[in-house]
Amino acid sequence: MGPVRAALALGILGACSCAHRGWYPHEGPLLPHKVDLHFGVASDTMPAGWSLGAVSAVAVDPSGEVYVLQRGKKADPVLVFDRKGNFLRSWGRGLFREPHGMRIDPDGNVWATDSELHYVMKFSRDGRLLLTLGLRGEPGGGAARFDGPTDVAFAPTGEVYVADGYGNSRIAKFSREGRFLGEWGRPGSGPGDFDIPHSVAVDRKGRVHVSDRENNRIQVFDPDGRFLREWTHLGATQCLFLTPDDEMWIITHRNNVEVQDYENLAGRIMKVDLETGQVLGSLESPGHWIAVGRPGEIFIASTTGNVLRWHLPD
Repeated sequence: MGPVRAALALGILGACSCAHRGWYPHEGPLLPHKVDLHFGVASDTMPAGWSLGAVSAVAVDPSGEVYVLQRGKKADPVLVFDRKGNFLRSWGRGLFREPHGMRIDPDGNVWATDSELHYVMKFSRDGRLLLTLGLRGEPGGGAARFDGPTDVAFAPTGEVYVADGYGNSRIAKFSREGRFLGEWGRPGSGPGDFDIPHSVAVDRKGRVHVSDRENNRIQVFDPDGRFLREWTHLGATQCLFLTPDDEMWIITHRNNVEVQDYENLAGRIMKVDLETGQVLGSLESPGHWIAVGRPGEIFIASTTGNVLRWHLPD
């Protein structure tokens, strides 16, 4: 083989090698879901003149009602729809500055974080404020304050975990009544360190799963914050969701550069084996938040101003 042909062959081999280091077309099988791009807006049931701004989070309660947390000025921050997208009710005007995360606890209460007010709020289904964590508008740390909280999660034993992600690199733990129980984490990339803990979820064994987004990994801890393991093959995860049966679903990006540069245009939904981290299925979707309702139904909150409802074909 001559020098030119040899160089060409090496170039082809190098290109193939690089291709195999990137993401494959789909990790695991391609999930068979179809998408409803216009959930909550196609039915035209919202009050006249209302529209969604950037949608930061979505949650589904045990009855199947869908809660949407949005940042626009032309609607209330929290809007509630039935599973077909018909508007039911809304609330939260004047309570938020930068809505971020939202979860439904096992009792059906609605929890939301505000990353600019440094505040965590617990509501009833109809929007009555039941409990607050943090001091509204006062960033800080320790037992009384947060700095850019992003998410909450609930242990089987009732404790509440807060991902205090943007300003503080920590997970804070509280009793169900809101009493501070402890914290762990610091800035960095070692075990137990964080660079924006963006999402948190607790499985039935009490293990705490944290999306350490800018470190492109998910870390797993015991209930008191002792490091157990990490997964580095799932990209820069935006949001983790665990079903009552411990199915793990994530919305993720290839890496933290993709998050910063074109969060609204790229991303993947993945179903992940909770014990091994194996990807059981995936599909392309932009998104900031994920919630799973009835089997086969996935809701994605997108800061493009959309809620995407993925479902199995009829």
